[in-house]
Amino acid sequence: QVQLVESGGGLVQAGGSLRLSCAVSGSTFSIDVIGWYRQAPGKQREQLAAIDRSGTANVAASVKGRFTISRDNAKNTVLLQMNSLKPDDTAVYYCRAVGIGPHDDVWGQGTQVTVSS
Repeated sequence: QVQLVESGGGLVQAGGSLRLSCAVSGSTFSIDVIGWYRQAPGKQREQLAAIDRSGTANVAASVKGRFTISRDNAKNTVLLQMNSLKPDDTAVYYCRAVGIGPHDDVWGQGTQVTVSS
């Protein structure tokens, strides 16, 4: 029932910023945590940040200080603000919703972020 749609990706120069949005629809009451992930070609998928129902957020050490996760409840969106972008940040970025049930695990289709030198 839950659906996620990422947006906000694109091409940006090193040192620039992007804000990604994860639009959430469906049975949002069942969601415990929404996280942001990324996957670059030839690399493992990497968890970047997560925010739970209470608003408690955490960010991976690899991007802490540059990336911030937040939510906009009025618009049913979760945001990932990315600053001081580096070429190594180039990847497809995904959001993921996890609920209390064992089958409550939904991924968005991803949005491409490309950072040029």
